[in-house]
Amino acid sequence: MTDLCGWGRYPRLASDLLEPRRAEEVRQVQAARTGWVARGNGRAYGDAAIGLEATIGLRALDRMRHLDEAAGTLTAEAGVTLGEVIDALLPRGWFVPAVPGTQYVTLGGMVASDVHGKNHHATGGFGAHVRALTLVLPGGEVVRCSPQEKAALFRATIGGQGLTGSITEVTFGLMRVETGWIRQRTIATPDLATTIRVLAEAEAEATYSVAWIDSVARGARLGRGAVFLGEHATRADLAELAPGTDPRPRHRPARLGMSFDLPGFTLNRLSVGAFNELYWRKAAATRGPQLSAWSSYFFPLDGITDWNRMYGPRGFVQHQCVIPAPVAQDAVAEILRRVAAAGTASFLAVLKSLAHGHGLLSFPMPGLTLALDIRMTEETPALLAGLDRLVVEAGGRLYLAKDACQSPATFEAGYPALGAFRAIRREIGAEGRVTSRLSARLGI
Repeated sequence: MTDLCGWGRYPRLASDLLEPRRAEEVRQVQAARTGWVARGNGRAYGDAAIGLEATIGLRALDRMRHLDEAAGTLTAEAGVTLGEVIDALLPRGWFVPAVPGTQYVTLGGMVASDVHGKNHHATGGFGAHVRALTLVLPGGEVVRCSPQEKAALFRATIGGQGLTGSITEVTFGLMRVETGWIRQRTIATPDLATTIRVLAEAEAEATYSVAWIDSVARGARLGRGAVFLGEHATRADLAELAPGTDPRPRHRPARLGMSFDLPGFTLNRLSVGAFNELYWRKAAATRGPQLSAWSSYFFPLDGITDWNRMYGPRGFVQHQCVIPAPVAQDAVAEILRRVAAAGTASFLAVLKSLAHGHGLLSFPMPGLTLALDIRMTEETPALLAGLDRLVVEAGGRLYLAKDACQSPATFEAGYPALGAFRAIRREIGAEGRVTSRLSARLGI
């Protein structure tokens, strides 16, 4: 048995780790075990990629099979990481049309979580760009599914947290870009109402939009932040803002790293408050458009190796919810008030707009999503339970790829297509065979 955890380092759970080297070996591994789920690069935050009895690691399935430049698609094995795709294809003028906050996720994980990025309001999540999947079903049958072929199974697999079988290959659409730079505009906002208004106004004009929120601000400054708007820079943009700049910057390895766990007292209202004040003032002082390399714009935290250790040895949870637009401001305000009052300092507090998801259990829905990193302490479960009640009352839901603590009742209230998903699992023989710690906890 191996102790496994997600990126949040909570919870830590024992599971047999099985690591097939080729796609054809996945069938044999699955046939020999029950209570398993597939795992990519371990970047799900909670327990979604930990099997109840066994975990099938697919990182070794790391081959890119075919780039069809005429169709604008890539076919690659599920263990290929997003960063590897960008490194290979950006020099040829291609980029991935929907990316999450880290490049270290695998393609299989991106499908299983239907990951969303800063442009979800405009172009949807990764699932919207998947053209076809190769899936090893629980019984060992290898099938191809797409929006046209085995469409119900395809929709269950997009965002299905690996609970329909093991994804071994993905074909997805790409987007053309002239450079690897983002033309970024920064707008500092004094309060939550302004932050939400600026985000809403940006939807009609900005390809990428996201807001950083000062999670310790209270009173009249509650929800103050900085909205970052971005477009893929053209060569003309580079000539204007930075003549002579290499149009295709490559990813640089992280220059900073966390080699030890920070003591629990390090993150507190004063330390995070001081950092947030400096960060907000820097945003307020920014004038005019700036250029940001693709890696620093899309994946800023990847610049610090093992940054998850800053939350201490007990780990942390990321509470990410989405709230329907009509009630989002009130619900988000109350969540921020409770987090600030609890003294739960969060470096990461992100607000974005979302549209519809693409799968039966996809997280996105029209509204606002708020993500907060919360250090695990004795008081954290009670705080999270209270936040979850607010989300349910507002008609929202929690992101399964980030979840480590929600109750079955919270989950069922937020995912109306759960019945259809369970029916597909029964049809393909997944019940009792494909079982993650998350699915066992939530009764999926």
